[in-house]
Amino acid sequence: MRVDAPDEKSHDLRDRLKQLAQPLVDSLDSRLRDQVDRRVDERVDSAIAARLSVIERAIADLDRSLKEIERRLES
Repeated sequence: MRVDAPDEKSHDLRDRLKQLAQPLVDSLDSRLRDQVDRRVDERVDSAIAARLSVIERAIADLDRSLKEIERRLES
């Protein structure tokens, strides 16, 4: 009969606990990654929408200015 040293037993126990916990850790990691990705996507979409809005207003302002210049040139 072989008697394991206390260090071996604790090492084996740690390895077993890691094996048991790994699927849970992987699942949590995956869920957190998905959640972070979603939030990043939402923030990026929001930032892009805000910038596009500014660009659209600038284009509308330029369009109005050009129409005013064209009106002046025609008269």
